Amino acid sequence: MDLFAIRHGETAWSVSGQHTGTTDIPLTESGRLHAERLRSVLAAKAFELVLCSPTHRARETCELAGLGDKAVIDPDLLEWNYGEYEGLTPKQIQEIAPGWLIFRDGCPGGETPAHIGARVDRVIARSRAVRGDTVLFAHGHVLRVFVARWIGLPPGGGQHFLLNTGTLCVLSYYRGIPAVRIWNGPLPD
Repeated sequence: MDLFAIRHGETAWSVSGQHTGTTDIPLTESGRLHAERLRSVLAAKAFELVLCSPTHRARETCELAGLGDKAVIDPDLLEWNYGEYEGLTPKQIQEIAPGWLIFRDGCPGGETPAHIGARVDRVIARSRAVRGDTVLFAHGHVLRVFVARWIGLPPGGGQHFLLNTGTLCVLSYYRGIPAVRIWNGPLPD
């Protein structure tokens, strides 16, 4: 079984680098184009399970990729709750909390790495319970923790996996061991 993990398309805040957790903003035109380019890649697969974050940006990505009619909304795929850091850039956060790292420190008034780890562990269990392929439509930080947990790392291991908007990731198995097949993969033109 393969698990496809798709980060939503570009938004104005992903361009500016602002942390976008609970603020639900739409895709940019470029974000919509990237999501539409996913359609040809995903159309070749028959997914047993399609899970999507409840945010508009994730649902729109899923719809434009051609799987909106099969999507099951899963609140465990919501982006990290950034609490007091919502809408701030990493530079602004560093001015408040020098040396801050989300994968180690979490967010004041928001979630910790353990919170995110517990959420993605539930999604992993749900995905592994089906016999066929799964696709997820979610967000950057939550998917970075997801890949870490998929391969047995602690939630903080997500710091090692950079993830652009609208890219394709495929998680699978190597001889029964959870593995990464494609990460942050480019889309066809």
